[in-house]
Amino acid sequence: MATIIGAIASSHTPTIGFALDAGKQQDPAWAPIFAAYAPVSEWLARKKPDVLLVVYNDHVTSFFFDHYSAFALGIGDTYHAADEGGGPRNLPPARGHVELARHVGASLVADEFDMSFFQDKPLDHGCFSPMSVMLPHEGEWPVKILPLQVGVLQFPAPSARRCYKLGQAIRRAVESYPEDLKVAIVATGGLSHQVHGERAGFNNTAWDHQFLDLFESDPESLLDITHAEYAKRGGFESAEVVMWMVMRGAMSSRVRCLHRDYYLPSMTGIAVAVYENESADAPALREARAERQREHIGHQLHGIEQLDGTYPFTLETSVRAYRINRYLHQLIDPAFRERFRADPLATYDEAALTPEERDMITRRDWRGMIHYGVIFFMLEKLGAVCGVSNLHIYAAMRGQSLEDFQKTRNAPGALYSVAGSGSASWSAKS
Repeated sequence: MATIIGAIASSHTPTIGFALDAGKQQDPAWAPIFAAYAPVSEWLARKKPDVLLVVYNDHVTSFFFDHYSAFALGIGDTYHAADEGGGPRNLPPARGHVELARHVGASLVADEFDMSFFQDKPLDHGCFSPMSVMLPHEGEWPVKILPLQVGVLQFPAPSARRCYKLGQAIRRAVESYPEDLKVAIVATGGLSHQVHGERAGFNNTAWDHQFLDLFESDPESLLDITHAEYAKRGGFESAEVVMWMVMRGAMSSRVRCLHRDYYLPSMTGIAVAVYENESADAPALREARAERQREHIGHQLHGIEQLDGTYPFTLETSVRAYRINRYLHQLIDPAFRERFRADPLATYDEAALTPEERDMITRRDWRGMIHYGVIFFMLEKLGAVCGVSNLHIYAAMRGQSLEDFQKTRNAPGALYSVAGSGSASWSAKS
């Protein structure tokens, strides 16, 4: 089964990435940053984790306030560096561990955390700034990642206690994953800083060190501190340290600190630390706990496979069929609809659809697309664009003619679709 081999706490200020990209390793003002991260790099090289579960917050780069979630878990296979305004950093894309991500996501929902899931979103400095100084990345990263974005910029935001409980649930999730994987938890953010308003530039080094002490030895004392109190002690943006509590909850009650450093070069108190669990449970106890969690994860869909003609749209399906679903989702855009009608082959090329995907869409193979992993609500969008009613699609999925399917309905003459303007005559295609 998977094992949490340790944890890293790190600030994620863009200062870190800037210093690296600008070649400031020997500059007296910046050298302490690199010295602080050297033992972290050594620990990672020695332990060789298979996956880093990185807890971070996006800085209104990939996540905007049109849809802002408390907890969003990345389930994709590739994560590029985000363009935050001046072009993306020259970093290779990070690889996601999609199987572990699906398992962790399903486990967290089973434990009643209302998760969001994302794919195809670039990651900003919240994730890549510390990663780039911890790990070699010439050509590719030596480890896969599982990014967990915490919405701490728009209030109400998750409390420290809620983050701690999420960490406990993450530990149950990781340790119930059946494959042997070494997982390290990376918590990012903080320490003291404020970057907005007349209080911009506020720091509190004494509180930073006190927080680090309590985080290691008495995390429970930090759980009921409010966002306002964190802001008072360390500056408003320092309240993002609640993300550290996710990592601390995923560790045992007693941890051993292998390395800890702190430096305040400019706006943010930069801290970095490495922790390992003080002790581990007996293997038999861990396996029994993991088995209970796996049963818990599968409880809600247990027996669904016995329902013929039923295909749940799971996280696995979402990742596997993402490309074709994303392509069909573009049909909500009027300009894309016109291009699709005028030259569908060109739009297929742009989306890099496979020959099988192109064929299913061209032939309007409704049942085939469902079997492939297209969610029905993409089919009805395609139907609306092509002049095919929902009833035509339902009949085709059942292998019936429209007439035979309508005989099973209470209002057999009703035809409809999601087309906003409606349709007076429906296509004969089914």
